[in-house]
Amino acid sequence: MSRFNSLLFYGLFCVLAVLAAKLGWITSYIQIILMFIGINVILSTSLNLVNGYMGEFSVGHAGFMAVGAYITSVLNVYLFTNSQVFGPSVLSPSSALYLFPLTLLIGGIGAALAGLLVAVPSFRTRGDYLAIITLAVNYIVKSSIENMQPIGGARGFMGMRNVVNAMQEAVNLPWMLIWVLIGVYACVFVLHRFVNSTYGKGIVAVRDDEIAAEIMSVNTKHMKLAAFMLSSGLAGVAGGLFAHVLGYINPGTFTIMKSTEVLVMVYLGGMGSLSGSVLSAIGLTIILELLRPLQVAKWVVVPLLLILLMLFRPEGLLGQRELSDVFPRLKKIFTARKEVPDAAS
Repeated sequence: MSRFNSLLFYGLFCVLAVLAAKLGWITSYIQIILMFIGINVILSTSLNLVNGYMGEFSVGHAGFMAVGAYITSVLNVYLFTNSQVFGPSVLSPSSALYLFPLTLLIGGIGAALAGLLVAVPSFRTRGDYLAIITLAVNYIVKSSIENMQPIGGARGFMGMRNVVNAMQEAVNLPWMLIWVLIGVYACVFVLHRFVNSTYGKGIVAVRDDEIAAEIMSVNTKHMKLAAFMLSSGLAGVAGGLFAHVLGYINPGTFTIMKSTEVLVMVYLGGMGSLSGSVLSAIGLTIILELLRPLQVAKWVVVPLLLILLMLFRPEGLLGQRELSDVFPRLKKIFTARKEVPDAAS
């Protein structure tokens, strides 16, 4: 009897989620929660690449998220909508359905290049300097956007809702839910392949002992740059999805509090555990939504959760293990069974 592999299982979940949204079985509120969960999964797993697998300490992930959000949003509004800022649309609004992944990718590339600008000087230093630099970059990005009046400045930028409406008018489906689900799978797939590749093993070696890795001919600088750019680029993709789910972005969204929220997800799930980051992103997103009536007080709960975590379980929920290591039967369920050749043949 053949077993489902992970792609088939996730594909089935996506089909059911889209079908439920299309037929109205789940409300718009539940759809938004699902999309926020997916965006947080991308953010937590991408930051885990730097803070977990590479052993560095980045605290400005929201800055790269903001770069991707604004690049993707400005491109889409400029290309596909009639706006007061940019004038008539350059392309047909219906073409947003096909070109949205491309603009999303461009936003991710822009965030990756921003990550490169940060990584080149910061990785020349040792210790916790990356944390200081990324914290500064988070404030620099936020302050820079606030002073860019053509894209709204401190007032924020809007118009992405028209892009989403154009996609739905072309084909009546919950397109943002679809793009978020695709983005989640692509992110986890890329990170899983990356950390299990030669580059990924080299990054883990750098985390364990950078000097020993250099002696063993590991190009630590190139590996750090590649990992940091990939992490920043995926944060930019998450930012682009976030902007179009809300339909409006503001520089105040991408503050140190947003970066702290992602940090909590990473450390809650476990450093160096992709499945841990996925589980913590799901759990913390639901917790924050339940705490929404507390308003500002919830930002007392989140740092307190991080403090308690560091005191009582510093390794996180899964540590450096994956979910399949905790529950070995999952390997049999989500891994395609290989045919063993018959010795008699």
